[in-house]
Amino acid sequence: MLNGNREHSLLPLVDLAAQYASISVEIDAASKRVLSGTGFIMGQELELFEAEFAAYCEAPYALGVDSGTSALELALRAFEIGPGDEVITVANTFIATALAVSHTGARPVLVDADPETYNIDVSGMERAITSLTKAIIPVHLYGQPADMGPILVIARRHGLIVIEDACQAHGARYRGKRVGSLGDAAAFSFYPAKNLGAYGDGGMIVTADERLVDRLRLLRNYGQRDKYQHEIQGFNRRLDTFQAAMLRVKLRHLDAWNDARRRHAQLYTHLLERSGLGLPVEADYAESVWHLYVVQSEERQALSAHLSEHGISTGIHYPIPVHLQPAYRELGYKRGDFPVSERCADRILSLPMYPELTADQIGDVSDMIRGLERRPSSQRLVAQTIA
Repeated sequence: MLNGNREHSLLPLVDLAAQYASISVEIDAASKRVLSGTGFIMGQELELFEAEFAAYCEAPYALGVDSGTSALELALRAFEIGPGDEVITVANTFIATALAVSHTGARPVLVDADPETYNIDVSGMERAITSLTKAIIPVHLYGQPADMGPILVIARRHGLIVIEDACQAHGARYRGKRVGSLGDAAAFSFYPAKNLGAYGDGGMIVTADERLVDRLRLLRNYGQRDKYQHEIQGFNRRLDTFQAAMLRVKLRHLDAWNDARRRHAQLYTHLLERSGLGLPVEADYAESVWHLYVVQSEERQALSAHLSEHGISTGIHYPIPVHLQPAYRELGYKRGDFPVSERCADRILSLPMYPELTADQIGDVSDMIRGLERRPSSQRLVAQTIA
């Protein structure tokens, strides 16, 4: 059982040490292989990982880059999206989705979230299209695919590119198909806490477009095909060999880890169904990989403080929607423009979620939550004030 300790969290939000312990022999062997081979940049491990990840996503091509943000940005650039263009995405996402658009010189145009899935509200998406719109970036938030069928229908009707932000959805499926194989291209992040995480930053662009891959190879590596022969003004956005080797090891375990996350999500939902919290909903078209298990509470601060008092870490993903970030005042949005995204930002709380969680730990978290919810409202408010 857990006990209160403000100095040390007994149950972290994510436990990367537990993951390493489970695969340390494989990881250490891969590390030694890279160190002895010394091909640290654009080495063979990168080429192998690209082929393996493309096959995993059920797509022809994958190209490693240095982050998920770069994956989104370079995909946009490869489609020649830039100044004067507009790209539609959702207000309820990590800011990197919008930053990738801005870094190309294009303008992010935001749409509210669906109240059940937290992903882009397809019904509002078409209204946001103008003569300047060139692309749509649906986000597969928290590991659940956006509703790609109608998104693709709308995009094709208007001649728009679709780039999946799959940075939280490694292995998820939409109507049986892997995310990454649904749009014109897809971006993945290998930030350490992701379902498939590196030991540093990393990203991947997945596509079926051979010409796009050729352009991306130039963009990520100084615009060169052959050393010192630069065809375009490219960037230094490569995925290094060491991270590729680590990710090759982890990719072999990803399906099992995602299965564990699904079991954890089912148990959380069962134990919390009468807790009074707003629980996540898996759409009938989706097979989520549960990157996060996110609940909603009208008294989030009190709940978070209560769990912290008992050694349970929580997170907020994300406390400020994109349109209310100071960095995006220039877009001219204001509070009230995207009420679902704003309500999510005010109420959501992420509970511990990682493959190595045990049923007993999930039971402890759920007991603590139900214990707080059974307390009279006045006591919860006092706890919130003290916290």
